[in-house]
Amino acid sequence: MSAAATEKATPARAPKAKAFKTYTAKTGEIQQKWFIVDIAGQSLGRISTVIARRLMGKDKAVYTSHIDTGDFVIVVNSEKVSVHQNKMDTKTYRKWSGFPGGLRVRTLAQEQAKNPNTIITESIRRMLPKTMLGKVMLSKLKVYVGTDHPHSAQQPEAWVPLPTK
Repeated sequence: MSAAATEKATPARAPKAKAFKTYTAKTGEIQQKWFIVDIAGQSLGRISTVIARRLMGKDKAVYTSHIDTGDFVIVVNSEKVSVHQNKMDTKTYRKWSGFPGGLRVRTLAQEQAKNPNTIITESIRRMLPKTMLGKVMLSKLKVYVGTDHPHSAQQPEAWVPLPTK
């Protein structure tokens, strides 16, 4: 066999493709903004999922699962959140003091009358990771009854995540 025949028998190799590198956000590179949400008339579950995604930072291109890339969220009018009437009577919130007989159970209607911030906070907390990072994410959630809040110095941007019914 001649040298020309062996050259044709072995195919030419394509140049090696460059390996793609996965971007990992660093703690100092992340820009965290402040957003304010008015949840009057919004459905509890639907608004909670959108707020939880914003707290985790999943709506950003630099999302990294083990780094806190989320933004701060201020929730106002927590007493005016919309919940189905059946859930008002059947959903319960349990709190145990740690002592025998220390279990306190309230329905959603009772909890909304006593402390409506708990309803929003607990709904969002259960959607966040159950780790130390989840606690940091939850600390960036600020919930208030009424429209007044003490975070005007942070210049929060108005954010309407869902259309009002």
